Amino acid sequence: MVSQVRKVQIGVLLTIAISMVIVLCAPSTVVPAKASEMGQYEILAISDFSGIPQEVIDDAVSRAATLFGENEEKCSDFVSQVLALYKEAKDVDVLVIVNSGGWGWSAIAESNEKELAPGIDGILTELGNKTLWIDYFRTDNSFFGAIGEFMMALGTNPTRAQELAARTTFLTNNLPDLKVILLGISNGCTICSGAMALLAENERVYSIQLGPPVWNNNSHMERVLLLRTNGTVPDSFSHGDMLTILRANLQSAFGISQEYGGDILLYIGAPGHDYDWTYDWLKLQINNYLTEYFKVN
Repeated sequence: MVSQVRKVQIGVLLTIAISMVIVLCAPSTVVPAKASEMGQYEILAISDFSGIPQEVIDDAVSRAATLFGENEEKCSDFVSQVLALYKEAKDVDVLVIVNSGGWGWSAIAESNEKELAPGIDGILTELGNKTLWIDYFRTDNSFFGAIGEFMMALGTNPTRAQELAARTTFLTNNLPDLKVILLGISNGCTICSGAMALLAENERVYSIQLGPPVWNNNSHMERVLLLRTNGTVPDSFSHGDMLTILRANLQSAFGISQEYGGDILLYIGAPGHDYDWTYDWLKLQINNYLTEYFKVN
């Protein structure tokens, strides 16, 4: 019996040690995120800053230095990206920055919630707004990118939220008529939640968060719409209902179909974790929220 206990203890210690080695040996996750216009694969970045006021360029350079210190490559990457987005957003009313679920490197068009974008955009347009949609890739498609996303989800990597908040503040400071919506889906809500905590005083920044992890909650904040259901059943992932998730996956393994759809990381069934633009209750909540804040007089 003592021998068995010792084996378990050794196994736990080895697991902890290996996890620490992976985290400590991983290259810094403090790298600039990437963004592209929705539906485009090319990353938004420019090298020609002509036509951009010098004070705007200086602001971008200052924010880059705050985030990345003396790392010239990372600073240059950040500056070229935010100035490109500045130029793209100059003539729009609402910028929607999308953080999809999963590991943070997928576009919304590749997700189960791909119809959310045209649905929400239709409401914003009917309310009189000209919009720009951006896919925000907060991680690289790699092992270490996944490690960084995991650390952020656990709240041990706040730098990603800080960068998103810095980009957003840069845009609203230099484009005084621009409003920004941080749209988060599933794991993508974590970075939006962290950024909104830093942007609480910025009254031109809003957030829609759909199916966040159970430990994320800033629904008490102004200008935040946080939903943990699509109006059919409670989201098992967002409510931390591991029993329902386990039962659903066991039933699926035996060929028993599920009444309510939803999954996390594409393969793990999570009933109710589905926020596609097909649920009337979901549409109503988003419509009411957008009408309250984005109706053009």
